[in-house]
Amino acid sequence: MRVTTLRLHTLTSAITGVLWLLIATPLHATDRGVRLVTASIPMPDGIRLAATLYMPADLRPGERLPAVLEYLPYRKDDDAPDYETHAYFARHGYVGVRVDIRGFGNSGGAPPPREYSAQEQEDGEQVIAWLSRQPWSNGNVGMFGISWGGFNSIQMAMRHPPALKAIIAIAATEALFTEDVHYMDGIMHVDEFEIAMDLDQGRSGAPDFPLDEDTLAKRMDSTPWSLGYFRHQRDGPFWRAPVRKLEDITIPCFVIGGFQDGYRNSIVRMLERVPAPVQAWLGPWNHDRPNTSMYGPRVEWRDQAVRWFDHWLKGANNGVERDPRLIFYQQHSHPPGAEAQDVPGEWRADTWPPQGLRYEKWYFAGNHQLSPTPVSAATDRLWYVPSAGAEVGFWWGELLGDQRAADAYSLIYDSAPLEENVTIFGRAKVQLHAAADAPLADWFVRLEDVAEDGRVTAITGAGLNGAQRMSMEHPEPLVPGTEYPLALDLYVTSWAWPRGHRIRVAVSNAQWPMLWPTPYRMTTALRLGGRAGSLIELPIIPAHGPTPPPFAAPQPSEQLPGVSTPGGDYAWPGSWTLARDELKGETTVTWHGTSSMAFPWGSFEHREQLVYHIDDAHPERAAVEGEAESIERLHDRVLTYRGQLELASDPTTFHYAAARSLWRDGLLLRTRTWQEDIPRDLQ
Repeated sequence: MRVTTLRLHTLTSAITGVLWLLIATPLHATDRGVRLVTASIPMPDGIRLAATLYMPADLRPGERLPAVLEYLPYRKDDDAPDYETHAYFARHGYVGVRVDIRGFGNSGGAPPPREYSAQEQEDGEQVIAWLSRQPWSNGNVGMFGISWGGFNSIQMAMRHPPALKAIIAIAATEALFTEDVHYMDGIMHVDEFEIAMDLDQGRSGAPDFPLDEDTLAKRMDSTPWSLGYFRHQRDGPFWRAPVRKLEDITIPCFVIGGFQDGYRNSIVRMLERVPAPVQAWLGPWNHDRPNTSMYGPRVEWRDQAVRWFDHWLKGANNGVERDPRLIFYQQHSHPPGAEAQDVPGEWRADTWPPQGLRYEKWYFAGNHQLSPTPVSAATDRLWYVPSAGAEVGFWWGELLGDQRAADAYSLIYDSAPLEENVTIFGRAKVQLHAAADAPLADWFVRLEDVAEDGRVTAITGAGLNGAQRMSMEHPEPLVPGTEYPLALDLYVTSWAWPRGHRIRVAVSNAQWPMLWPTPYRMTTALRLGGRAGSLIELPIIPAHGPTPPPFAAPQPSEQLPGVSTPGGDYAWPGSWTLARDELKGETTVTWHGTSSMAFPWGSFEHREQLVYHIDDAHPERAAVEGEAESIERLHDRVLTYRGQLELASDPTTFHYAAARSLWRDGLLLRTRTWQEDIPRDLQ
């Protein structure tokens, strides 16, 4: 689960009891004002979870309203409170509820042993039941959230707490082993989330930041979550425990995703498999909300969230059930570039599968051609360059720069200049027939748009751990020299190539530092043509389709007085540099990100850095070092939390080291370290 790039509007836990808040912004016609109430929710074992209730200011005696719950570890009082969304719900007749999970923020207890733990979910059921019993409640509860909050909204829907009646999940997935930030496509991934969450486990609650022995022992001494993830390198009970079947969901789900977000595939699965009503949006957005995404067009979503909950939690006959089942943005071709921008395209209303969908085969051919008709047999070979792939980014999301640098280390297959536009929407299917002269190899396939001037825009892609070709739970080494059929479904996308452009498919064996490199020098072979050659099936749809009702423009966002984000609100996506020493064959990628916030009680500064190393002659010796620092500048003291993570590999082992320390006014108060050698498990 990646921490979302929120526009933070942070509330302070200096609020005690009840706070009446008047915001000097124009009110909507239905505006009921906002009243904030702090609450402490008891758990059966005596632990209490901290909550903030965002209530309509004009709540009348005897009035009964639904609650909409957001349930996170991201510290509601000084990290990611999402004031603007909860206030919006309150102004429109809901009780918005933000709860810190056990062991985080101002909730009691120790952090659970992992994300999406059984404890987190059992506590969540208690929270939902408590909300349904409150004197202001009509007995109905909804859940919503982005990223983690979307993940556990889906998970709680699978568990059927009686009062939970509908959810909204944004930028979320239920596929923890293949699509979360620890393993992508079954291949190990290390990014800033690991170091940030490992550090956050140690921080006490704002604004008091207690430093008593009980708090420090429970938080500072808790085992870093990253250690557990690195121990579990294949799918299985560890990854499946938090998740039940999509078919178990029996309440309505409104799911929102973006073509520049790495969690978007879940929307297709939910449309296909959830028996309850599902409505979905797929826009041009990155890992953010539709109204604040780095990429546009940005649209308002909260008005439709209110409409959704009005129907399912209040019984309003407002026609939600007759809305298009799927609204998606048909992306049009555009030049490469990662800067903030509006993606050209058009909105379409459809169902799933989309109307007029057909799959069209394109065959990999000799001379790096992509042919719409079968071709004669041939074989292409690729020398494994472990440092290849930095230009493809840090996950299957975000817009990217020109892909020619990444393609230089790939087998590429280009169509002839197109004679007419080609429009796709869905998941392209790839069939490779490949061999390696080593017992472990990964394959990556990227779909691209080659413009007439030669610039290459990334569209989508996917990877495959060759050892997991038959089973992610029971991987097996490759037999060197043996050819295997390999099937990949690329991440869902939409695209329209214009006439004169070329369709490109790029195939490689490394995508570093996004994914950990395999340890052996090798050459891979790809069979083309003949009776069983490699190919891609594109999900072709008509160039145009029905238009949905227009979206509202994003409404101005409000925040609590006295809270600001002078240095940005979150470290991701940060910035990175690539340094190659071509003579030595050594490459380093350095990523860093910063954020800072100001509160009435002090300020918060945060920085993170990750440095990745690879030697093309020795891919087994890959390494990454990460560090994070969070500084709380309070009126009477300065608290500095520091975390370190080091992961290095050899042919058989991952060498793990982590540390967490707390300093007060420059004096060390507590430090813990962890070290473990973890066997490589076909990674």
